[in-house]
Amino acid sequence: MIGLTPAAADHIQEKIRQRGQGIGVRIGVKPSGCSGLAYLLEFVDAAQQDDILVEDQGVSLYLDPRSLDFIRDTQLDFVVEGLNSGLVFNNPNIKAECGCGKSFTV
Repeated sequence: MIGLTPAAADHIQEKIRQRGQGIGVRIGVKPSGCSGLAYLLEFVDAAQQDDILVEDQGVSLYLDPRSLDFIRDTQLDFVVEGLNSGLVFNNPNIKAECGCGKSFTV
């Protein structure tokens, strides 16, 4: 379905703790950019009726069912490169990405 590396799970759990509330994160896609789609990642305080819940490494992932075909088998990682760090989507479904890497197509 979709999964987290241990580094991503630790990062997300820490951000929820710092935030002081939340039951997990919602993952999906939205129309955006020159390639058509961009990832959506947001804190979840209450599940939506149509959410698909996936538990991985102690983190509750709420998947948008309309996005599932675009993110199936994606692994979310937390990467540190020099002074920069952030979550990275490793999505095997991507057919093309825009030049700046902000959007993709499946």
